Amino acid sequence: MTSRIRAALLGTVAVAAVGAGVLAFEPARAPFVASATAQGAITAPNSFADVVEKVKPAVVSVRVTQAAPQAMNYRELPGMDEDENGQMERFMRRFGEQFRNDPRFGGPGMPGGPRGPGGQRGMSQGSGFFISADGFIVTNNHVVRGATEADIVLDSGRTVKAKVVGTDPRTDLALLKAEGTDFPFVRFAASAPRIGDWVLAVGNPFGLGGTVTAGIVSARGRDIGSGPYDDFIQIDAAVNRGNSGGPTFNANGEVIGVNTAIFSPSGGNVGIAFAIPSETTKTVIAALREGGTVERGWIGVQIQAITPEIAEGLKLPKPEGALVAGVQPGSPAASSELKPSDVIVSVDGQPELSRRIAAVRPGTTVRLTVIRDGAERAFPLTLGRLPGDQASAQQPGRRAPRGEMTPETAPATPRLGMSVEPAGRGEGMVVTEVDPSGPAAQRGIRPGDVILDVAGRSVSSLRDVREALTAARADGRRSALIRLRSGEGQRFVAIPLNPS
Repeated sequence: MTSRIRAALLGTVAVAAVGAGVLAFEPARAPFVASATAQGAITAPNSFADVVEKVKPAVVSVRVTQAAPQAMNYRELPGMDEDENGQMERFMRRFGEQFRNDPRFGGPGMPGGPRGPGGQRGMSQGSGFFISADGFIVTNNHVVRGATEADIVLDSGRTVKAKVVGTDPRTDLALLKAEGTDFPFVRFAASAPRIGDWVLAVGNPFGLGGTVTAGIVSARGRDIGSGPYDDFIQIDAAVNRGNSGGPTFNANGEVIGVNTAIFSPSGGNVGIAFAIPSETTKTVIAALREGGTVERGWIGVQIQAITPEIAEGLKLPKPEGALVAGVQPGSPAASSELKPSDVIVSVDGQPELSRRIAAVRPGTTVRLTVIRDGAERAFPLTLGRLPGDQASAQQPGRRAPRGEMTPETAPATPRLGMSVEPAGRGEGMVVTEVDPSGPAAQRGIRPGDVILDVAGRSVSSLRDVREALTAARADGRRSALIRLRSGEGQRFVAIPLNPS
């Protein structure tokens, strides 16, 4: 044999020698070993002890006392509306927040801890890590939310005071500044991890003190529905309540992510945890350190993902890009060439619209590349400043007042399973009734939604709707795109067309 494979299991190693018919056994020389000299063989570290010894002193416990308890609600994920939060309630369990009923963190038996002259108080607890010797600490926004100060418990057990420098709810990151100097600190990794790389999660799960768990990078670029900037690293290292804000390290002891969320039906670790990538963290923390806030670029459009049906309706070769469903009046997009039904495929030659725009400072001019009517075109657009918590143009739906209706009301599209009537003032057609078993209901169309255009044609009468559907069918399309305005803003829906 040109190579020899060793596998350690429960303190013994079995080595098979082929040729002489001999099967020999020898003691394991080190736990957790898998190595081979053949090309492409798997290798693993004998121990993580050296890395842990180096990085563990820089990881801290973050404790925040709140005058009125702010129970962590995993439904309150940044950038989500009520419906999305309802979905996430069934999917996510946020962790590392409240220990209000724990005698170590506020006293037993009281929902918010013991009562006193100042009323209730609660304790929020998580993890964090030093990124500089002068005391700057990275943690999660949800760990320190609503607080201005925090107690930092060092690995040695010493407690120091810290102030909240700034927070960014959109990425769930926060920056603290501890009192003192000469703190041990860690550095961010210069490159992104690969799927399959070893990782270490260090933190303070369940308030037990500094704890280390190991695993691998399971996936990258995860979108868990927490906001427009989702780009999480998925790891299988055990992460539990209290690990929030703690670092994930690579095998060299460099930070590759900040632990922020887990998937767990039970609330405990099931091997699926999510970390904010170091690339995102470095950008956000630098902004917080400079000015205490994060300013993001904004173009003022409402976008949606492109499904295969929508791609067919737009005559796109494949379902890629960001579909512009609406343009907000007075926004940078409204002053540009951008319009609904455009498909943005790149920003300055790079994909990932939301994250690219957010990473650029307001006032910067970028070059958008879009597909319109099957042809690609590019034009400049100067970014504005993201206003408040508004991540995209949200135009509230409007149910047309009955006084504006005309007698032209009919189940104009029985095959689509909905009835429409003019919304008045040339504002499209309002959906008056939806067949619960029809295609329209299956695609989320509801009474009160306003149809703005069908297959690229503006509609203001029943005749307009029928002509647009007939033209789409004659064009050989299997589905027609309908642009709707509802309470959630504007969106496109692809409705299948019956050839007859």
